[in-house]
Amino acid sequence: MTLSKLRDFLDSRHIKYMVISHSLAYTAQGVAALAHVSGKKLAKTVIVKIDGILAMAVIPGSCHVDLDRLRALTGAQAVEIASELEFKDAFPDCETGAMPPFGNLYQMAVYVDASLAENEEVTFSAGTHRELVRMKWEDMARLVNPIIDRLIYEHAAVA
Repeated sequence: MTLSKLRDFLDSRHIKYMVISHSLAYTAQGVAALAHVSGKKLAKTVIVKIDGILAMAVIPGSCHVDLDRLRALTGAQAVEIASELEFKDAFPDCETGAMPPFGNLYQMAVYVDASLAENEEVTFSAGTHRELVRMKWEDMARLVNPIIDRLIYEHAAVA
């Protein structure tokens, strides 16, 4: 999703947001450092396959998805991280790895870690490796209607 497309989507719904531009970065922790955002408050979108169907797991940038928890939550037989090759065509308007957590625009279920819902605001990639969007959590939740639960390893944060 290019930033202009994301802006059009948010503007058409009268959502207030801030765009944060930063130097080129490819990892959530790298983006967090450049944009001066805590890795715990930066939402990263991880594309997973739930019984072979693509979905989004949105977690703090400093954490890893607990696939066993996600499998239990969904009642699926198999949950795995999707490879870039498996999902890149699903996001033709995004740079690979910079998808915003708006699965509703891509006909994908969205699962969000409960810790992100505790924040007043959420910051996430805007479809490029150079821009973030910050907006109120309640606005994102209303637009995306995610399933909220614990999705991360309790003690698996990476530096």
